[in-house]
Amino acid sequence: MARQPIIARRAEELLGSAVVATAPVAGGNVATATRLRLSTGQTALMKTLPHAPAGFFEAEAAGLRWLAEVEGGVPVPEVLAAASDCLVLAWVEQSTKTPVEAAVAFGQQLATTHAAGAAGWGLDHDGFIGRLPLPNRPAGSWPEFYAVRRVLPYLKLARDRGAITDTDAAAVEAVIGRLDALIPDEPPARLHGDLWNGNCLWSQDLAIHAIDPAAYGGHREVDLAMLHLFGLTHLPRVMAAYHEAHPLVEGWEDRLGIHQLFPLLVHACTSGGGYGARAGTIAARYA
Repeated sequence: MARQPIIARRAEELLGSAVVATAPVAGGNVATATRLRLSTGQTALMKTLPHAPAGFFEAEAAGLRWLAEVEGGVPVPEVLAAASDCLVLAWVEQSTKTPVEAAVAFGQQLATTHAAGAAGWGLDHDGFIGRLPLPNRPAGSWPEFYAVRRVLPYLKLARDRGAITDTDAAAVEAVIGRLDALIPDEPPARLHGDLWNGNCLWSQDLAIHAIDPAAYGGHREVDLAMLHLFGLTHLPRVMAAYHEAHPLVEGWEDRLGIHQLFPLLVHACTSGGGYGARAGTIAARYA
């Protein structure tokens, strides 16, 4: 490991410890990630993003801390420092192993995190999903929040960017009009908010750690829908353990597509129209 002086100096200012070495970390598609070796012997991860939007790293840090409050919940990296220009986290050493036992534990831990609950639908501050703003202003019900804070803003942006056709957009809008009848009433869950397999790290301590949250109070089927949308090793075992710890309302598998509309529209906004078409196809199932 060499030492990048600018990165090292900024980390030292925030941590109060000397940085012995730094190394780039591959894989991040939003921020630049750098591994730090500290004089204390600790290893850390520093995330930076030039001209980051106001509150970008602070929102991620707040989400990690909120999730970490839950005893027995999903493991998340410890926040070592957060500022407007960067975020420093305890390093999670990844493993190439994906044991079933870790998947079962993750299902139980996710159920515990969700069951810890939230004060309401939303959060007291806005956040980000990738680089996109994520509105979190609370609403009086989940169908209202999901419609006006999660689906409709990204549907509009996807339309503006030509990433969804009028036909597919109309199918999505039709589902929004039926949310009260489609989604079971449950109390707000404590959500990770961006729980796809890329944000699930299989670690050397034989556990799955969740990273890069977009946390808020929402319907627990949102996190589950995203896991199913992009897949996770041993997902059936995860779900069996989850359901045993925190039973799901009957028909949850048939409802997954409803809560997949949100991440599909986000991807349509950032990656193109293939996701918009997929959102329209899924929405049509609920017509």
